[in-house]
Amino acid sequence: MQVKFAESLEDLQLIGPVLLQLRPQYSENSLIEQIQSQQAEGYRIAYVEDAGKVLCVAGFVMGQKLAWTKHIYVDDLVTNEAHRSSGAGKFLIDWLKQYGRSNNCQQLHLDSGVTRFGAHKFYLREGFDITSHHFAVTDLHDS
Repeated sequence: MQVKFAESLEDLQLIGPVLLQLRPQYSENSLIEQIQSQQAEGYRIAYVEDAGKVLCVAGFVMGQKLAWTKHIYVDDLVTNEAHRSSGAGKFLIDWLKQYGRSNNCQQLHLDSGVTRFGAHKFYLREGFDITSHHFAVTDLHDS
């Protein structure tokens, strides 16, 4: 297994089907357009590849906040359904931790949907703590 960055259109087309497992509200084309828009603002995608197959994908940003100092925030993290429990998710989380350390980040953060219990169990096992509740107004036009 190795971690690569998805930077070219070909890379995005390669990881697209896996990322769509997490973000099915997009078509492949609209997903790629959204990723490219976010990449212009610092969004990066790392993925685990083994024998030409994409096992796991993480979209993230590095930033600084008063609350967290310099950090990595993982926006999107998904292991390919065909490769769950293969160690790819742990491999990518370990890589993200090391990538953060090598870029002088102090913390690694992510949010997870409240009903994704399997993911929560995985994150807790990988050393994450539940540190807050995330609140959102999801439609500013109605509020």
